Amino acid sequence: MEPVEITEAGLTLRPWRPTDADDLHRACQDPEIQRWIDFPRPYRQQDAQRFIACRTRQWAEGTAAAFAVCDAATGRLLGAVDLQRIDQSRQLSEIGYWTAPWARGQGVAVRAVRALARWSFAELGLRRLLWTSCAGNHAARLVALRSGFRIEGRLRAADPAHGSYEWFGSLLPGDVPAPGEVGPAGPGSLEARRAAVFGRAQPTVFASTSRCELRLRRLEERDLDAVVITCQDPDTLRWTTVPEAYDRSAAVSFLAHCEDCWADGTAASFVIADEQDRYAGSIDLRLSSGDPLLATVGFMTAPHARGRGYQTAALAALTTWGFATLGLARIEWWANVGNVASRRVAEKVGFTMEGTARAALNHRGTRVDAWVGALLAEDLAPPSSAAQTGAGTDGRPAPGQVTV
Repeated sequence: MEPVEITEAGLTLRPWRPTDADDLHRACQDPEIQRWIDFPRPYRQQDAQRFIACRTRQWAEGTAAAFAVCDAATGRLLGAVDLQRIDQSRQLSEIGYWTAPWARGQGVAVRAVRALARWSFAELGLRRLLWTSCAGNHAARLVALRSGFRIEGRLRAADPAHGSYEWFGSLLPGDVPAPGEVGPAGPGSLEARRAAVFGRAQPTVFASTSRCELRLRRLEERDLDAVVITCQDPDTLRWTTVPEAYDRSAAVSFLAHCEDCWADGTAASFVIADEQDRYAGSIDLRLSSGDPLLATVGFMTAPHARGRGYQTAALAALTTWGFATLGLARIEWWANVGNVASRRVAEKVGFTMEGTARAALNHRGTRVDAWVGALLAEDLAPPSSAAQTGAGTDGRPAPGQVTV
């Protein structure tokens, strides 16, 4: 296959040259590139030279098409985009890309992917482009969405080095937005907003009771013994669906599940930590797969922390965070009929009880009726000036204040 150059939207996509080795080496020192791409670590000058030689050979073999992405006016290297494993018999290939740290925030990857996709369909006669990325790489996912890819699901245990899941999607010839078109998931969209949240480390959300300050933080290994004790408690077993023979291995699996959900952007699970940073309970928001503005809240309180108002304070702070940060419109609460303690917490925060759903939940093999309540964004009182500045009138963190 003869190497080509593609010029579009202020970019030139061209084959790699030996003179690119210095800029390639410098770009690949970036922690984000090393985090998500399977490059040698440390990345040395000879690794850059081998990379360029390999990509040149693949052009000659017709097995791949790798491009350096450069500024069309200055020729400066801005990133990379390539077709990996071109399969002419099936008329498909997989696309990959990265942006140099000095070129981010300019839409380089989106413009490059769109240009390469158009060339692939028009000149190579491909009918489908594939895309995969480690779950958690929300910046790469946004590029795919903005380039017209449809995210179609997750691959389990696809990349053990980077996580438990890998996202995958595909692009067809009619899916590519026109040059200059904003396309889906543009700046200010809900997808972009969520990517900014879940693409970073899980934050800490502050809550408070009349007696003490609480922190909602990520679950850690040091919390697992307390999780086991809570999940073995008779009241927890009565009203939740935690395994009946809950042990340390179940807690370890729960920790991994929480981390996967945050990386995937499907749920935010927090520990309720007291003033000594000890585990006092768990609370989470599970985002609906069918309605991006809907989430369901769930919570449990450690036996030693019940009756202190911890869960009410945590629920108030988490729902405030969900509306303000995730852009939710509705948060639902579901509980088995008879779980009065859980209902009291929800009602104190302002949830409206909307009725009883018959045989709505599967509780240990039996269908049971459920109470249903909901909190809407407009149900929350307008934030005070103190809350807007992130502190109470006495200088304490305001409920729902976030740190990372």
